[in-house]
Amino acid sequence: MKELNKLEFDRINHIGAVKSQVKLTNAIDEALVSRGSIAPRLLRECETEALVDTGSVHLVISAEMVQQLDLRIIGQQLVKYADGRQETVGVTEAILIEIEGRRTTEDALVTGDEVLIGQVVLEKLDLLVDCRNQQLIANPNNPNGAVTYIKLTGDR
Repeated sequence: MKELNKLEFDRINHIGAVKSQVKLTNAIDEALVSRGSIAPRLLRECETEALVDTGSVHLVISAEMVQQLDLRIIGQQLVKYADGRQETVGVTEAILIEIEGRRTTEDALVTGDEVLIGQVVLEKLDLLVDCRNQQLIANPNNPNGAVTYIKLTGDR
């Protein structure tokens, strides 16, 4: 059997992986800056590469990111990993998430060592995964901004 070099191994190991640049901001800081309560230079934010994980529901960040953004843990959530393990992890207060020029707020689960973008954020931002080109794209039906669909009681 042929031995793979590191480049071939990395390419095979990351087939289908979609990553995207994301800007994360402490949402409370953002609100305080917009109200003039704190100086803009005190806004805690960071830009990083995130893995788009269509198998996850929620936004996931590391404990290091919690510290960097100075977020409070406001609760606990039981999570189940792909390998079947279960664990209770922290849930943060609101984070402002900006991807592909669209923004929303969301709390995050705290585990692992990278940022994972789950289905809730993708739905709220109306972004789709283009697996062929390994990128996120705006929903072609709504290229100018996210659209949220609401079904009212009695709608058919």
